[in-house]
Amino acid sequence: MKGPLFYSKILLFGEYGIIKDSKGLAIPYNFYNGALKIEENPSEEAVKSNTSLKKFTAYLQELQEEQPELVTFNNNALKSDVEAGMYFDSSIPQGYGVGSSGALVAAIYDKYALNKITVLENLTREKLLQLKGIFSQMEAFFHGKSSGLDPLNSYLSLPILINSQDNIEATGIPTQSTNGKGAVFLLDSGLVGETAPMVSIFMEKLKEEGFRKMLKSQFIKYTDACVENFLKGDVKSLFTNTKELSKVVLNNFKPMIPEQFHQVWQRGIDTNDYYLKLCGSGGGGYILGFTEDLEKAKVSLKDYKLEVVYQF
Repeated sequence: MKGPLFYSKILLFGEYGIIKDSKGLAIPYNFYNGALKIEENPSEEAVKSNTSLKKFTAYLQELQEEQPELVTFNNNALKSDVEAGMYFDSSIPQGYGVGSSGALVAAIYDKYALNKITVLENLTREKLLQLKGIFSQMEAFFHGKSSGLDPLNSYLSLPILINSQDNIEATGIPTQSTNGKGAVFLLDSGLVGETAPMVSIFMEKLKEEGFRKMLKSQFIKYTDACVENFLKGDVKSLFTNTKELSKVVLNNFKPMIPEQFHQVWQRGIDTNDYYLKLCGSGGGGYILGFTEDLEKAKVSLKDYKLEVVYQF
């Protein structure tokens, strides 16, 4: 058995801000993907994934008993497949902020949910919010708290624009220019990040009035501007606002930036060769970079591995 592929995602803008109603923009990233599989001779990795799926299956059964109106699954089929050794065969790195658990949640919903909302329907805002609500509860198993956006992005394989927590829509993004000089790229920090502790730090900081003010007057302001600039293809303003956003993150989200990247982050701001921002919750994994001149950024960051996600 081998199920359909579900892709990783990148939240270009909105990490942490969307908890406080900033705009956000998530795009599918087809470089990584995963699928449900059963094999005769499973690898060590497959056995590990299967063990985790057993726990997830038990969690989903509880969820269904507590909230039958939210979602129901074909539990017998799910259980017997997991007993038969089903696992999630995935190239999506875990703890890297590109949605490894989101793709798994999407795959399980797609195969086992009863009365599921399909990608082929007319996806009204209500249906999108309903899906996001289901996915948020399902993914909570992995992170303790989830917006449901990662699985939604993976399930639909479409860019999603978050206007606010209860206003989301599938959107189109400007076509890439493959020979463009400007680019969005991923920078590998070489460290695995854990989502839950990072979210706890953020929630703790929210208790401080100064931090809340900064979120509203700076972080959300620049995040919203970046989303609008990106969707309109206004590259000049996008880089102006991304630079400001990069500064705000460095000054106020230091615990989420691995220490050895504090200087690299500042250097980008000082030289204008590139601007860095968090990819997902931070703490490790990938860091997202924006540059007006990819060749320049590559020279500047020659000690690191860059993966281009989008070109202007």
